Amino acid sequence: MTPALATSLEYLCPTPHRPHTWMYPAPDGQPADNADYARKPVTIHNARSAATLLDQEGYTLRHAPSAVADFFDKEEVARRYYPEVAELALSVTGASEAFVFDHLVRQRQPGTPQAFGRVQGQRPGAAGRVHCDFTAASAQRRLMLELGPRTADVQRYAIFNLWRSVLHPVLDAPLAMCDARSVAPEDLVASDIIYPERTGEIYQLLHNPAHAWSYFPAMTRDEVLIFKQFDSAAAACYTPHAAFEHPLAPPDAPPRVSIEIRCLLVYA
Repeated sequence: MTPALATSLEYLCPTPHRPHTWMYPAPDGQPADNADYARKPVTIHNARSAATLLDQEGYTLRHAPSAVADFFDKEEVARRYYPEVAELALSVTGASEAFVFDHLVRQRQPGTPQAFGRVQGQRPGAAGRVHCDFTAASAQRRLMLELGPRTADVQRYAIFNLWRSVLHPVLDAPLAMCDARSVAPEDLVASDIIYPERTGEIYQLLHNPAHAWSYFPAMTRDEVLIFKQFDSAAAACYTPHAAFEHPLAPPDAPPRVSIEIRCLLVYA
């Protein structure tokens, strides 16, 4: 069994300002970030030896082969993969409706994973800063975008990320997951991510030694990591995550290429 790994992850440092990150060259020569960040030592455990649950740790792994031939083909992904992951999400969660609203293919770039995986002029890489993709406010906005007038009738909803390697087993820059039960409310800091066409709100994380980290070694193309980004009715609500440099990765490990799907789930 793969041993626990001693490594580090990038956390937000305490700041009196609301953090923001420009995802393209900032105007007027501003820095990309208005806050400081620091790498903190963490121990990342092998999750394959544990029975992880969405409503406890906030994440789980499923064997789920895909019929998609080319994950770089946006049309095929939308036509074939979206229905696949929607069906998977419904079967795993027991929700009544699933709305896939976004996907992103990432390719590992050399060096330490970038903060949010963005390098100008390249395909998005592995995102190496500890974060959650949604806050309560941005999850509510997504619900309204997807359901419109039906929003008022929803009793419970959640947003999940479904993450898969699309080529090789993941030997380097795997995704580390933080047990949702180890996250204190005061660890979460609402932050802005600024794109050319919009501003999104996410949570960044302050370091807490209580954070419990795990990963699934050598994930294959036939496996899907499902993790919770928001849940309006569960204690395991936010699941922080980040890519990390695997200290035991072979020097010739192929660059990780992955696809992530974001899915809104509505419960009856």
